[in-house]
Parts: sequence; structure tokens; C-alpha cells
Amino acid sequence: MEKREYAAFEHDGVLIEEKNPTVGAVLGILPGFGSFYVGEPGYGIINLLFWPVSILWDPVSGYDGSKSINYDITKYQLNKEKEKKLTILADKLTTNQINSNQYIVEKTAIEQQYNY
Repeated sequence: MEKREYAAFEHDGVLIEEKNPTVGAVLGILPGFGSFYVGEPGYGIINLLFWPVSILWDPVSGYDGSKSINYDITKYQLNKEKEKKLTILADKLTTNQINSNQYIVEKTAIEQQYNY
């Protein structure tokens, strides 16, 4: 599911790339650096100790870890934006700037916009 959402984020141009997956994979060739790059120093030390065998999995760890970080930050940001819009919409309903029907229509549109 995460892979599908990640692809949809990329397609829609909303993906926040905090870590570059290619950089994570390339750094994984060096002993433990892929894991260090994605904020997993414990695994980085283990991979450093198991070098050169760790070269088989650390590039994958760096790549997947980068994508996971990007996914999490994008998901968080989208949820934050959605909640902000829904709060503004609820305030408009409370202050009678819109009626119940308009609220429902606009709320549905916001939810569909952020539905991945």
C-alpha cells in the first residue's frame, strides 16, 4: 500500500523528498553509510562491523529507508494541510458564512483531494 501511495504522491507532484533514495543506495556501498544516512546509526554500526558482506544489503537499506522517510513526511504534511482546511471550513459553518449543504459539498471535495 505504501508503494502505491508513494507512486501517487510522485505522480501528483506532492512528494516531499527529504532524503534522496539514490544517494541512500550509493552511500550504502560504503560500510554502514546507507543506514547512517537514513538515521539508523545502530544498523550503521552493525553494517560497518559486517563489511564487506553488508554491501549486499546496506544499499537497499539506504534506498528503502530514504523512501520511507519521504513517505512519512509527505503523509504527515498532507494530513496537516487537510486538517487545516477542514478546520477553516468548520469555522465558516459555525460563523454562518456557509450553510450545511455547502459544508458537506466542500468537505467531501477536501477529503477527495487528500484521499490517496
